[in-house]
Amino acid sequence: MNVESLTQDAQQWEILLRSITTHSVDFLQSLPERPTSVASSVAKESLPLLPERGLGATNALAEFEERLAQKIVASSGPRYWGFVTGGATPAAIMGDWLASVFDQNTQATVGQGDVSAGIELETIQLMRSLLGLPDYFFGGFVTGATMSNFTCLAVARQWYGKTQQFDAAKEGIKTPIPIFSATPHSSSIKSLAMLGIGSQQFSVVEVLEGNREAMNVADLEEKIQALNGQPFILISSAGTVNTVDYDDFQAIAALRAKYQFWWHIDAAFGGFAACSPQYKYLLSGWEQADSITIDNHKWMNVPYDSAVFLVQEKHQVLQTETFQNSNAPYLGNPFENFSYLNFLPENSRRLRALPVWFTLKAYGKEGYQAIVENAIAMAQAFSQRIEQHEAFALLAPTRLNNVCFTLGNTTADVPAFLHRVNATGKVFMTPTVYGGQKGIRAAFVNWRTSLEDVEKAFTIMEECL
Repeated sequence: MNVESLTQDAQQWEILLRSITTHSVDFLQSLPERPTSVASSVAKESLPLLPERGLGATNALAEFEERLAQKIVASSGPRYWGFVTGGATPAAIMGDWLASVFDQNTQATVGQGDVSAGIELETIQLMRSLLGLPDYFFGGFVTGATMSNFTCLAVARQWYGKTQQFDAAKEGIKTPIPIFSATPHSSSIKSLAMLGIGSQQFSVVEVLEGNREAMNVADLEEKIQALNGQPFILISSAGTVNTVDYDDFQAIAALRAKYQFWWHIDAAFGGFAACSPQYKYLLSGWEQADSITIDNHKWMNVPYDSAVFLVQEKHQVLQTETFQNSNAPYLGNPFENFSYLNFLPENSRRLRALPVWFTLKAYGKEGYQAIVENAIAMAQAFSQRIEQHEAFALLAPTRLNNVCFTLGNTTADVPAFLHRVNATGKVFMTPTVYGGQKGIRAAFVNWRTSLEDVEKAFTIMEECL
């Protein structure tokens, strides 16, 4: 191989990493004042072509800083309240950097090759401890809530097939699968589409009265009884996206004594309420679920892309049947040799567990209790400001860390107002619809957010009225 720029770069690792360290530190220190949004458009015809001769790493960084770096927004900053986006902790960034340096494939079998799979298993144990979940949950790392929901629901699909005497992974779906949910996240619906179940093939359970998004378990039981004993899949919520409402897990658990179903909980960010003694009651009973989705790059504050699936170990045969590499003899017998590549969609993954391992070890249970409770306190403070101002109105009670609100004047142009706010580059929120009314959602999960940020954002909102 004769690539001059690559050969030169390989001889100056220290120089290159020091330059990127300087760039990274400058970015992180600028987060509080860095724009939360920028005006940017990309036309396909104006995209640059690849040169014949490479620039080398130093020149590539120089071009990036000149043309693109200033367009990178502060999505990990303290006033970016859109999409439930966390801001990476210092320890998580360290782990993520090392994951790139080590460049390990974490599908390796425990006991052979590298230690990556062992690190992943250890990190899952740390997460179970953080969330107060029993050790009969097996888990692994995927890209985000979408793939976690996909993984869990794929095993659920296999479980249902076995109740009907067919192997869904090998034979496909032979009969429609009854699925119930009240307020499923779009990623769960997307997963049903990807799994061939069908994005419209689920029955909507009524929600409780009183401005709730939580499932009406009485209505659920009526729908179950109409099945006349047929098994089904239940998708429940631990933190709905608009109002962070929780289904009644103890009531759902009580149904297990009477009916046969796979119980999946989407706890993408709401699961972290378990870190707080004050709020963990919201998850009482969730340990009886068959599968749980947890999204780390939200409230855990680790870099994208990171989430875990948690499935009860008693379902490992079903999980292996779903994700096994059955036609790859060089990988060994999937039912005899443990390897993550037989338990989740990807055959190759970076060491996603390492940033989570670092941040959990660095800050422990007390640290994550503080992160969770601070986010809730900031959401409550923002909510109070909304309630006290005649120009704004809450669309729903602020139960935890999301504030769902609108303009007090029902004829006002909410999208136009939000566009003005976001265009300032000082705070970023996302549009939503709740109860048929256009609104705005502010999601508080970033460990950096302070009362000063809340006040600054509210001042900007007043100026944009």
